[in-house]
Amino acid sequence: MKRFETVTHISASPAAVFDLSLDVDLHTASMADSGERIVGGVRAGRMTLGDTVTWQARHFGVRWRMTSRISAYERPAIFVDEQVAGPFKRWHHTHHFAPDGRGGTVMRDVIEFAAPFGPLGTAVETAALGRYMHGLIEARNVYVRERAEASA
Repeated sequence: MKRFETVTHISASPAAVFDLSLDVDLHTASMADSGERIVGGVRAGRMTLGDTVTWQARHFGVRWRMTSRISAYERPAIFVDEQVAGPFKRWHHTHHFAPDGRGGTVMRDVIEFAAPFGPLGTAVETAALGRYMHGLIEARNVYVRERAEASA
């Protein structure tokens, strides 16, 4: 299993960043390069505790579907999305939002994931998937930051 963290500083309130981070329309726009789209569950607006969404996207030239559920939700400090069906053996993404002391937010993402297929999956995690997933999360966070700061 792989684990990584990202930290993003955003000049907007934790509540505003929290809300944007749960917006499926923003998520879809932030992942446009992979053709990500919603094919089930919450189709527009902001998710909340217990909500699910099914995404379809193309990564590594392969079309994937993943259904995730918001399994923890404490506005505006933290929420968790977890895969309930999809390509990973495990996907657990904890989103943290804390005041930065200057009116902004420190957004910290903690991602734990495991590829399927036993030793082969572990090799893929090590060789490419960890770096690829880290890049996707960082790109999404830039998008969230830009939208949050434009609205602040």
